[in-house]
Amino acid sequence: MNAEEILKKIDSLPSGGLTTKTIRGKAYTYYQWTENGKQRSRIVKEDEHEYLKQQIEERKSLQTQLSNLKIHKNLDTSEAQEEAPTFITDVRIGKTLEDFAASIKDYKKRELYSALEQYVYSDSHDKVFILYGLRRTGKTTLIRQIIYNMNDEDRNKTVFIQINPTNTLADVNKDLRKLETLGYKYVFIDEVTMMDDYIQGAALFSDVFASSGMKIVLSGTDSLGFVFSEDEQLYDRCILLHTTFIPFREFSNVLGIHDIDQYMEFGGTMSQSGDNYNKGIFGTKKSTADYVNTAIARNIQHSLKNYQYGSHFRNLKSLYDKGELTSAINRIVEDMNHEFTIEVLTQAFKSHYFGSAKDIMRKDRENPTDILDDADGEKITERLKKLLRILNQEEQKIDIQNAHRLEIKEYLDLLDLTCDIPLVDMNDLHSKKVTTVFSQPGLRYSQAESLIKSLMMDETFKNVDAQERKRITERILDDIKGRMLEEIVQLETKKANQNLEVFKLQFAVGEFDMVVYDSENVCCKIYEIKHSKEKSPFQYRHLINEDNCKQTEFRYGKILEKVVLYRGESYSEENGIQYKNVEDYLMGI
Repeated sequence: MNAEEILKKIDSLPSGGLTTKTIRGKAYTYYQWTENGKQRSRIVKEDEHEYLKQQIEERKSLQTQLSNLKIHKNLDTSEAQEEAPTFITDVRIGKTLEDFAASIKDYKKRELYSALEQYVYSDSHDKVFILYGLRRTGKTTLIRQIIYNMNDEDRNKTVFIQINPTNTLADVNKDLRKLETLGYKYVFIDEVTMMDDYIQGAALFSDVFASSGMKIVLSGTDSLGFVFSEDEQLYDRCILLHTTFIPFREFSNVLGIHDIDQYMEFGGTMSQSGDNYNKGIFGTKKSTADYVNTAIARNIQHSLKNYQYGSHFRNLKSLYDKGELTSAINRIVEDMNHEFTIEVLTQAFKSHYFGSAKDIMRKDRENPTDILDDADGEKITERLKKLLRILNQEEQKIDIQNAHRLEIKEYLDLLDLTCDIPLVDMNDLHSKKVTTVFSQPGLRYSQAESLIKSLMMDETFKNVDAQERKRITERILDDIKGRMLEEIVQLETKKANQNLEVFKLQFAVGEFDMVVYDSENVCCKIYEIKHSKEKSPFQYRHLINEDNCKQTEFRYGKILEKVVLYRGESYSEENGIQYKNVEDYLMGI
């Protein structure tokens, strides 16, 4: 048969596939196919099973024959161009696909690459691979790298589909059926959650096309949409890979930026733009606000709107109906970072640290300012906290209830943007305190920096000249980096050691910045985390406190290591305290 005859025969045979499910101990065979963009399914009777199976296998055999005719290849002849198939969606194949992939040939790979590669070349079927995460975290780059590294034979069976908001699942279904007929095997669909009907019909990809032998990789920024579809339509039929969390190690290896301070200021995305890398995203208050709006707030709202036709809004429905949900999500993200900033300042300015607060204002001995020397420390603390909250309330017009905050925080956790680190009180082990850490440090730092700069421009500091305000700002931001460094180490240690408990431990006097507890072997390691490059006995005074160490060993077993993580060189102290460079530590976990 020629190509036209094969195509005609294929159209006369049933599409889709057969699956077997066991219900209450009895096996049932289902025939699943897609019709007008909707997934259909019915039980196969015993007397038709063999005949239907033969027809489906014949269809697949004919598709292979058609593939061998190579009518899908983009040749340079006008005849081949005339035969080139037309598609509804934005489909890239042949030379167009090759050029699309080649543009990233010099990019270094994220560690996630191996998981995607394993799926693409494995023998497993019936499952789709979902690559999801917030904007600018490397999803499309990973796909392009996979395609670029394919051999010619595999690339000629590969297609990249770019979804736009006007596309529907029916459009994609028609294109995939045509691509299947033409012998394409590797299908990458980007921004698939832009389709309003994706969540309701996601099983199309696994039950129809993946089960027929296609390798389907879905990607997009709408993370909640993927989580919802995995819980419903794609239950047990997908492999999820989240790109949002980018640890310091990957930031350093991929972008070539080895400075922890640079990571704190701009870490969280994988923008490849020379020396500017992520500065375009977290470099200004406006660009950060734009990122929160488009990458986070709209992400959540879009998923909730499309999930079971909006039934998952719960307490957020009232805000959505008023058109205020996006603003509320933005506010809560900013409020979390705002509270973090207030906590840092409170720590620096509270009365028993008032001496160091004065140092903040007059760090440079050659050009000191005595704005706080004659002031009351507690009054200064309260004045600054009040002022910061006033700054935060300038544009607060939405009445956000605690129920709203809890639900939005739940979605931020699902987005892998936030993570809670326990704060354990040795005197009250039943308390459930946590600190919320952002997996994108650049986002936290940018919002904190904007708040501090606003504070320094307030009338409170009108008697301080511009140069002094600059020095004060830098000193306070250095304190913020110190707190952020603790959070980064805690978060990355927790993610790298899923079988261990990671928490901050507080005593009546003093605290351990991090405890890593191995409950299986009943032992632990204790850490102090300092932003300083200098070493001092003052830094590890809590680690050598005999009473605190005894309490810790009673509760968490033998202390194996006492470590100070800081920005200086690594070395071991004679009294049992190890100093480790924090960048080396993060690169090694």
